[in-house]
Amino acid sequence: MKYCIDPQAIERESMAIIEKNVPELMNLPVGEKAITKRIIHTTGDFNIASLVRIHPEAVGNGLNALRNGCKLISDVNMVLAGLNKNKLNSLNVESYCLINDPLVIKEAAATGQTRAMVAMQRAGTLSGDIVVIGNAPTALFTLCEMIESGKVKPALVVGTPVGFVGAAESKDLLVALNKVPYVTILSTRGGSTIAASIINALLLQI
Repeated sequence: MKYCIDPQAIERESMAIIEKNVPELMNLPVGEKAITKRIIHTTGDFNIASLVRIHPEAVGNGLNALRNGCKLISDVNMVLAGLNKNKLNSLNVESYCLINDPLVIKEAAATGQTRAMVAMQRAGTLSGDIVVIGNAPTALFTLCEMIESGKVKPALVVGTPVGFVGAAESKDLLVALNKVPYVTILSTRGGSTIAASIINALLLQI
C-alpha cells in the first residue's frame, strides 16, 4: 500500500479535506478559521466545528499577548506537552502549570478543593496573560469566579475542559460571563490536545 510520508504534503491535504467538508469555514475571519481548522484536524471530526465558540477579540488579544511575551498558564501539564515550544521560546513566552506544586497539593488536601482549583487561585493577577484549561472543569469554574470578582483579567482564556461532570456547564459559564476574550467548545467534549491545538493555531499566525 502506498501512502504519503511528506509531512508538509500531509498537512496540506488534511487542510484541503477539512475545507472541502466544512465549507462554512470560508465565512470565518482568517484567525478564527485557522483555529477551527486546527481543532477539526486534532479531533478528526468535521462536526465539532459547530461547537466551537470564539469571542470576537480572542484572536487579536491572543496574538498580541504572545507577541508581547506573555505568561501562559495551564491547568494540566498535558496541555504544555502539546505546545510548540520552539515558537514559545522565540517569543519569550513562559508556559507553566502549578498542579504539582507542593504548596498546591498541601492546600488542596487541607481544604478539600481540587488541585486544579487551588492552582488557579495561586496563579496571580494574570493581567495580559493567557490561561489554557484543557482538562479540569473546576479550574474553569474557579477562573470564571475570579474574573467575575475582578481578581484577574487574562488577555485570553482557552477553555476546553472535558468530561461529564461540570465540563459543559463551566464552558457555558465562560461564554455567558463574556468578560474576557475566550475560545471554547460547547458540550462535554474537549481535552488537552484541543486546548494545545488552539494555542498552536495562534502561534502559526505569528
